[in-house]
Amino acid sequence: MISLGILSYGTGTLLFLVMSLVLLTGQQGRSRKNALKFAAVVSTGWLGFTAVAIYYDVSFFSYLVEPVRSFSWLLFLGYILVSSVTDTRMASRRLRKAILFAASYTMLLVMIVLYRLFAGPAASIFLGIDVLFAGLLLVAIAGLVLVEQIMRNSHVESRRAVKYLCIGLGVIFAYDFYLYSNALMFQTLDVTLWEARGFVNAMAVPVLGIAIARDPRLSLDIFVSRRMVFHTTALLGTGLYLLAMGVGGYYIRVYGGEWGTVVQAIFLFGAGLVLMVLLFSSRVRASLRVLINKHFFHYKYDYRDEWQRFIHTLSSGPPDDRLRERAIHSLAEIIDSPGGALWMRSMNRFVPVSSWQMKVADSDAVDRDHPLIAFMSEREWLIDIDEFERDPGLYGNLELPDWLRRMRRAWLVVPLIVHDHLLGFIVLSRSPAQSHFNWEDSDLVKTAARQVAVHLAQLEASQALAEAQQFEVRNRLTSYVMHDLKNLIAQLSLVVSNAAKHKGNPRFMEDAIVTVDNSVQKMNRLLEHLRSDTMQTTETGTVELCEMLGEVVQTMSNGRPVPKLDCQAVGLHSHADRDRCGAIIGHLIRNAQDATPDDGRVIVRLFKRADRAIIEVQDTGTGMDETFIRERLFRPFDSTKGKAGTGIGVYEARDYVHRAGGDLEVISRVGEGTTFRVRLPLAMPGKMA
Repeated sequence: MISLGILSYGTGTLLFLVMSLVLLTGQQGRSRKNALKFAAVVSTGWLGFTAVAIYYDVSFFSYLVEPVRSFSWLLFLGYILVSSVTDTRMASRRLRKAILFAASYTMLLVMIVLYRLFAGPAASIFLGIDVLFAGLLLVAIAGLVLVEQIMRNSHVESRRAVKYLCIGLGVIFAYDFYLYSNALMFQTLDVTLWEARGFVNAMAVPVLGIAIARDPRLSLDIFVSRRMVFHTTALLGTGLYLLAMGVGGYYIRVYGGEWGTVVQAIFLFGAGLVLMVLLFSSRVRASLRVLINKHFFHYKYDYRDEWQRFIHTLSSGPPDDRLRERAIHSLAEIIDSPGGALWMRSMNRFVPVSSWQMKVADSDAVDRDHPLIAFMSEREWLIDIDEFERDPGLYGNLELPDWLRRMRRAWLVVPLIVHDHLLGFIVLSRSPAQSHFNWEDSDLVKTAARQVAVHLAQLEASQALAEAQQFEVRNRLTSYVMHDLKNLIAQLSLVVSNAAKHKGNPRFMEDAIVTVDNSVQKMNRLLEHLRSDTMQTTETGTVELCEMLGEVVQTMSNGRPVPKLDCQAVGLHSHADRDRCGAIIGHLIRNAQDATPDDGRVIVRLFKRADRAIIEVQDTGTGMDETFIRERLFRPFDSTKGKAGTGIGVYEARDYVHRAGGDLEVISRVGEGTTFRVRLPLAMPGKMA
């Protein structure tokens, strides 16, 4: 007859054998995974050896293997605990010391067992304490301490898998603690507790299996057909259901008395009917497929959780400029990137518009005709910079901008595509957790990037609509102003028409002065609410820039500080409207005067660089920070002057310069001053555009 001990340890052997075979079937992995395989194989051997030892009535021999089994689990827990330490060099040194100590302690326990086998039980007792039991108790305590430390030091994201691992191994070590503390207390080993130990280890196997399935670092890399798993699960469930119904029907027949046979028949046919309904129910089949896909197949990502987190990060806030930062953050979270930056299309260039935990310069821009832009627009590929450096041939004739190659932290370039057009791109920093970027990472990031691009396109559309609405409001306001001006002109016309007739009348002159004064006050108030620098455009020709700048500086000399002109190159011409260009420069000079104290400096420079004429308006005023320049400076109707400014001057200046084939650059530091740099293409004198 099979004893309880053989059945207990035999069950444990069978379950640990299954887990060992599954682990050994998978591909080789990192140290953590190899340590788990070793612990599972050793536990299988220990449980099997113990079952055989019980059968031959030499159960004490199992203590020769038990220290090795305990050492294997301590080794596995040590690897897990070390992986949570940031200083890997220090952690590896401590791990080596701990392994050496544990191995020495294991050999000591084995020597104690051998000594006890040959010298008798009394030889292993010191001062009334069984040294062997005390040593095994210390091992159990060490295991419980490691389990507690792992649970305490694990990140919130990884506790989903770690908690089941801690529960499974915690139960094993806790039972060992109870077993050997009881043995020390009563100076004898409780045989019943010792025989039930195999069942306790067997119960831990399913819990460990859940932990393995949920931890990607313990991935088994075993792929089974969904169809096969679905049909196997359905058949197994059907068999278990019929078995349970059969057992239930048998007991109904035995204990049902006279109605036992009738009740049994009704029960079995009813159970069969329920089974048929369930098997032919599409809803039940669909639920079963979902269950199998969620719990029997392992991917790198839990796509449901990843997508929910992505959408929450992207959508958690108003649709304003912060959306750009959230867009970077949402993509970075997917692949554990610590930061990134966003480039968006602006006129003929792609310029940085936002960043998250990554420092970029405003000069880190890409021309629209750059090979990088053409590559992303045509192929819609994610660019792995590490892969590009290793094998540029994979990316054809792709060229990366110099500033991008100089960015040490740059890892991925993610294109943002909307309706087959490149809206912009995101550069992500290198992840400290990702050793490589595979197809699964690429597919998920590309899909998320599409969603990000849609949100950013909607933001641009909403901002454009808001600007259009602001212009509409401005047009309506202009109509009101024209109405008031019409009334004022009518009043002044009346004064003029009567002046010749009544100019000798003191009373008329007094009224005329009052009327003119009121008109001036009303017009000043109108100008305070609507100050416009727009000028009628004349036919574009060539402008001698130094001469034009001299006229503008002379006109603006009534303000303080008085601007100084420095023409470092004369005879430079550009295709531009003289009045319009002069108005633009005059506006920049006025802004510099407004931002600079009277004892400061405003300098207007003209020089040549390559095929461009450079006009600089430099001041020593208050300056502007990067956030203001990026988010507010070129936005129409956004002014720091309150009602005194309309906020469209700089916006129109940049717009005009771009349409003239040039560009406008702003260099500013808070407390040091600002430089507006206008680049215009050169032209031959007298040649029309």
